[in-house]
Amino acid sequence: MRVLVFFDLPVITSENRRAYSKFRKFLLKNGFMMLQESVYCKLALNGTAVNAIVDNVHKNKPEEGLIQLLTVTEKQYAKMDIIIGEVKSEVLDSDERLVVL
Repeated sequence: MRVLVFFDLPVITSENRRAYSKFRKFLLKNGFMMLQESVYCKLALNGTAVNAIVDNVHKNKPEEGLIQLLTVTEKQYAKMDIIIGEVKSEVLDSDERLVVL
């Protein structure tokens, strides 16, 4: 499963910018990868892991702005249609398990 985080946070005041930066750093520290400017994604193994991720995002939300979470299956995520541009992935983006002895 994948947890997608969409957010639109104000950056008008310096306090807003600090909250934006803190939230973005929180996402990166917790294993989210950036899909677009304000869209982040994290792989979760099961529904329990999804609930833990969602709770953690709720605990670290900023005071203002809009944050939305969407959980999709791997099959749904794989059907994403990229119209223009290319996927940039700096991390292994797979849930396959392989043991080489």
